[in-house]
Amino acid sequence: SAISLQSQNTLLRELHKRSRRMNIVAFYLVLLLSGLPGSWSGQDRADSAVKNQEQSCQQDVNVVLREMTASMAEQRVELKNMQTQLQTLQDQLITTKSQVEELKQHKKEWPNVAFAASLGVHGNTGPFNTDITVIYRNVFTNTGNAYNPKTGIFSAPVRGVYYFSFSGCNQSSKPMGLQLYKNGVKQVTVYNHAGGSTYETSTNGVTLDLERKERVSRSCP
Repeated sequence: SAISLQSQNTLLRELHKRSRRMNIVAFYLVLLLSGLPGSWSGQDRADSAVKNQEQSCQQDVNVVLREMTASMAEQRVELKNMQTQLQTLQDQLITTKSQVEELKQHKKEWPNVAFAASLGVHGNTGPFNTDITVIYRNVFTNTGNAYNPKTGIFSAPVRGVYYFSFSGCNQSSKPMGLQLYKNGVKQVTVYNHAGGSTYETSTNGVTLDLERKERVSRSCP
């Protein structure tokens, strides 16, 4: 009948539409499945490259850290040496300052010492049968008062090095002798033998290391 034929045609068209939909879905599923292996392979390569880059960077960082650690260790050693040298210099500076202060104090305690004296331009002294201490008649300078004009003895006020010079003048027709003593012990001598009729001068000198209160005198035989 006409109705039955129309129903059959409608059913066939529906089946045809469904078949086309299934073919399209199957086609896209095949494309999706065929594309997945390639996508995973590319991701693996990217991950591997990133991992290699990270490892390389980490190695570089480790090298830099080791170099920095070694450099810091050397700097610590140099700093310690500089601190030791600085401490040594500070100790030396303290010692030097102490010595300067000590010298300043000694300078205050050490008087300037010098004296000059003579027997005069006229008259004779001696001869004597034994050595006697010469007492100078004229005292020109007695800085520090180390020379005693009453006894003719010089007494060192402080420990130090002292220089003594002495001279004598006589007529050469007579002998002349001059002697310098330290604590009663003869140190140096000058002597003129008799001969002729002119006037002659003899001079001698000596540097002595004296302790405080040690004595120096000059004698004539």
